[in-house]
Amino acid sequence: MVETGMYQGSLTALITPMGTDGRIDFEVATKLIERQIEAGTSGLVPAGTTGESPTLSHEEHGQIIAHCVETSNGRVPVMAGAGSNSTSEAVQMARHAHSVGASSLLVVVPYYNKPTQEGLYRHFMTIADATPLPIHVYCIPGRSVVDLTPETLGRLAQHPNIAGVKDATANLARPIAVRRNVKKPFNQLSGDDNTVVSFLAAGGDGCIGVTSNVVPALCAEMHSAWQEGRIEDAIEIQDRLSPLHDAMFMESNPGPVKYAMSRLGLCNATLRLPLVEPQEATRKAIDAALRSLDLLD
Repeated sequence: MVETGMYQGSLTALITPMGTDGRIDFEVATKLIERQIEAGTSGLVPAGTTGESPTLSHEEHGQIIAHCVETSNGRVPVMAGAGSNSTSEAVQMARHAHSVGASSLLVVVPYYNKPTQEGLYRHFMTIADATPLPIHVYCIPGRSVVDLTPETLGRLAQHPNIAGVKDATANLARPIAVRRNVKKPFNQLSGDDNTVVSFLAAGGDGCIGVTSNVVPALCAEMHSAWQEGRIEDAIEIQDRLSPLHDAMFMESNPGPVKYAMSRLGLCNATLRLPLVEPQEATRKAIDAALRSLDLLD
């Protein structure tokens, strides 16, 4: 699975825990990684959006990935965040991730500079040529503005290193359209917690989630139930998780998830500007969702 970049189940887009001084807390990060592995998480995704990659220095970005690889020690694969709106910068991140032992790469559609489909094609092909690691292309128009079409994915999939997609469009016809355009086995992972079961039903393979930071065992169990054909059990777990999914995205990620984890005593809720702590209404919704799962008194 690791060698081909084909993943199933619940992968977690890891938060980056920080002390009250804003510095990365690697001791807490180690504990969170161990918690994920013990809970049955299929893979770890450090230094992505949930890990506050936009406000990490290049040195910190590299340290986080190296720490995750070292701590997990081959027990689960590490899909390293290596996205940038500068192709040369993304290449450097990809090469570093390879050098420290990451299993694969998650590379987001370039944000802000709004490349064309041809520009996106050349961006991802350049990165794929620069490293032997399997690449998952990350499509999230809500943050990048630009969409990566299934047709462009079809072109990209001809490269042997482009192994899959993280799809955060919440368009449940996408897995079908991608299969029509991609003429090889292609790993389709959801990037939208609230529609995971529907995404799996449309032919998806798993999810790179945010909620699994908070409840990794429950998210892993939902995927296990689906894989074992216990569809009603998977739907029941998804229904239970739905209020927490909703709460996690009432404000910009990872503000809500860090607050939720702080309420469970797992980490500090510290964020780096321009992100700030969730507003009172969001905090109340998160608390209510945690209580619905018997995680708070």
